[in-house]
Amino acid sequence: MYYPMITPISGFSKLNKEEKIDWLLKTYLQGSNIAEKVLKQYWNENEAVQQLHEEFTENTLSNFYLPFGIAPNFLINGKLMAIPMATEESSVIAAASKAAKFWQTRGGFKVEVLNTTKNGQVHFIYNGDREKLNRFFKGVKPVLFDAVSGVTRNMRKRGGGVLGIELVDKTKLISGYFQLHCTFETKDSMGANFINSCLEKFADTLKEEAAKFQEFNVEEKRLEVIMSILSNYVPECLVKVEVSCPVSELYDDTHISHGTFAEKFLTAIKIAEVEPYRAVTHNKGLMNGVDAVVLATGNDFRAIEAGIHAYACKDGFYTGLTHASVENDIFKFWMEIPLALGTVGGLTNLHPLAKVALEILQKPSARELMEIVAVAGLAQNFAAVKTLVTNGIQQGHMKMHLMNILNSQNATPREKEELIHYFKKHTVTHSSVSEQLERIRN
Repeated sequence: MYYPMITPISGFSKLNKEEKIDWLLKTYLQGSNIAEKVLKQYWNENEAVQQLHEEFTENTLSNFYLPFGIAPNFLINGKLMAIPMATEESSVIAAASKAAKFWQTRGGFKVEVLNTTKNGQVHFIYNGDREKLNRFFKGVKPVLFDAVSGVTRNMRKRGGGVLGIELVDKTKLISGYFQLHCTFETKDSMGANFINSCLEKFADTLKEEAAKFQEFNVEEKRLEVIMSILSNYVPECLVKVEVSCPVSELYDDTHISHGTFAEKFLTAIKIAEVEPYRAVTHNKGLMNGVDAVVLATGNDFRAIEAGIHAYACKDGFYTGLTHASVENDIFKFWMEIPLALGTVGGLTNLHPLAKVALEILQKPSARELMEIVAVAGLAQNFAAVKTLVTNGIQQGHMKMHLMNILNSQNATPREKEELIHYFKKHTVTHSSVSEQLERIRN
């Protein structure tokens, strides 16, 4: 492997895009014309759109595209919808579409938002008398609310704002560690900037008021704020989604009875509830659906991932997030997950495709988007588990992956056509595709 001798660069961010690429080519890519061509071929021909993308982040060289697709036939609370998805993984959109069609004739998805409360903390160190701190907090609490009145004015007009501020003693975990635990309602905004602005104002006010509090001694007046930041763990911001149907309508295949399928499905769900090795992959499956819609609508999939996986550990161990039951011959499949999403602000208003995605969804509110995202997650998980307990995951997944394998081996249009036909009746593996390509080419 070639390891170039590299000299640190100063002022890289001040270079224009062409200069950044030129430096990259000379420093790491040995002047590769191929790398330069690839970087530039993904520039958007519309200069305004390209400029917009470059302003999303820093040191932009090109754009990294993901397929933007659609999964139709989702019946959600009686309304038929098509859900946009941005994903690179084979079979995700196909599986979601198949699950949507399956449940569309069985009552569809029933979904409700249970709560939309979000939170954040001011973390601080105080090593004085705790009773003094309690008295100080009781007096300063209304001052904290007043301090953010300017920040919250517009949010309050929309029905949101600061819901509560509580003093939390964490000294059993870290010496002198306390926090202001603050809850918020941010309506159709995801609210990160709003929450962080409030928290930083709380922190400044806390320090200012502590310095004036007469009961504090000199040391106590120097209450030390460590940081102020929202939390992406939103266990109160919950949405619940479910599907149900008679067991007799569950599966139509001569190789397995309805009852056997239901029994295997329930056992698979129970395994994910108790076995972390399975639970992680199980939840990854539902996140295939969740992330694809979150990405398509310009929301923060990393925050959603972190919050949902933390929620999977809320009982002290990592567990599967979907559940199933059969009572009185009725199959029921459901989940509750935390989702902090927005339909205004951030990329939702800036990214052209995110705006199109929200238009496809009929310009939903944040609550409605929570419902749609949860539905996509449950649909994806149902499709995955259904496949696992019947035909196995590889048969369908690898057939969807066939085109990726063919493209990686530079198959021509004629070769693709012939091999797609061939693998309709044969198992797809990397080696089998390579063998058939070689056969054709020879």
